[in-house]
Amino acid sequence: MTYFRLLRKNLTRKKLRLFLTIFSIFTAFLIFGVLKTFDHALNAGVELAGADRLITTSKVSLIQPLPFAHYTKIKATEGVKNVTHASWFGGYYQEPKNFLASFAVDAESYLDIYPEIFIPEDQRTNFLANQRGVLVGEALVQQYNWKIGDTLPLISSIWTNQDGSRTWEFQVEGIFYDKEEQFDTRSLMFHYDYFNEGRAGARDSIGWLIIKTESPELNEAVSKAIDDQFANSPNETKTDTEAAFGKAFLEQFGNIGLIITSVVGAAFFTILLVAGNTMVLAVRERTNEIAVMKTLGFSNGRIFTLIVLEALLLVLLGGLPALGVSWFMVEALKSAVGGGLPPMALTPEILLQAIAYMLLLGFVTGGLPAFNAVRINVAAALGRKAI
Repeated sequence: MTYFRLLRKNLTRKKLRLFLTIFSIFTAFLIFGVLKTFDHALNAGVELAGADRLITTSKVSLIQPLPFAHYTKIKATEGVKNVTHASWFGGYYQEPKNFLASFAVDAESYLDIYPEIFIPEDQRTNFLANQRGVLVGEALVQQYNWKIGDTLPLISSIWTNQDGSRTWEFQVEGIFYDKEEQFDTRSLMFHYDYFNEGRAGARDSIGWLIIKTESPELNEAVSKAIDDQFANSPNETKTDTEAAFGKAFLEQFGNIGLIITSVVGAAFFTILLVAGNTMVLAVRERTNEIAVMKTLGFSNGRIFTLIVLEALLLVLLGGLPALGVSWFMVEALKSAVGGGLPPMALTPEILLQAIAYMLLLGFVTGGLPAFNAVRINVAAALGRKAI
């Protein structure tokens, strides 16, 4: 009898128990796949943040605007190579569910500071020349079938136009791409001047500033120099690295890393108990058979291997299909939320991590029963009544 046939026979003795165990493992790895993908998407911008880029925001709150005058003063600060600014627009297309990550930016300096944003040169030129122009990410173009020259009406959930409406009209002048996977193409940007002149209130204010320093080694000194300029003023600032800003932004939604770790940890602890208990029961039920196998010449090593392989197969039967379903769920979630979340993908790193956990889980849950099995006394086991 082959190893595989022995494994199959042993696993399918109690079909209901097998199904329930596989289902619990499936559920745990489904949760793992979706939550880790979500966590990776949220932290992608933090991990890929420019080492020589700083972000200046209001010291009071991320949503508190800063006066435009800060831009000129920061630009003159020693150690600053370039500076730009951006403001959150809070726009959606046609209906609120089509939320878009949209920003009013100082176009030329913004594109200089973010060289990872790739735009065909002719489109870049046209965008810079048209104050009503908008740059749209490749992912949004694919989702909404927009094209160059389209008139794009966006509705802001925050800003009112001078005519009293919340609808702003733009013209699609360019499509930007992300060749190095460092920028979210589910977003769009347009000219700050057009936005500033058109809004009904809070003119000459900006959301935050992005500073490119002469060198990453100067980050700390430049941050301090900027914040010292505005200390004890009505508009004090907080300047930090782009990575730290990204983390602070995520913390507005709570400690997502801790939440995910807690949920996944609880799920894995539960399936560890379930799978471990299943294997212990399975080995106890086969005490007589294991004794017979030893009598027939099966070595302790072969018996140990059989039981561990059984545990591994059990985990893989639940875990691998869960990763496949996770992929479909992530793709469905991406389509449902549009630009409301960063780019999400079940990356090879997440898949490898999940498989590593499956192997570890299999060895842990199979190891102890296998160790007990090789210690079985043949004479005592043959005299024991089967469970």
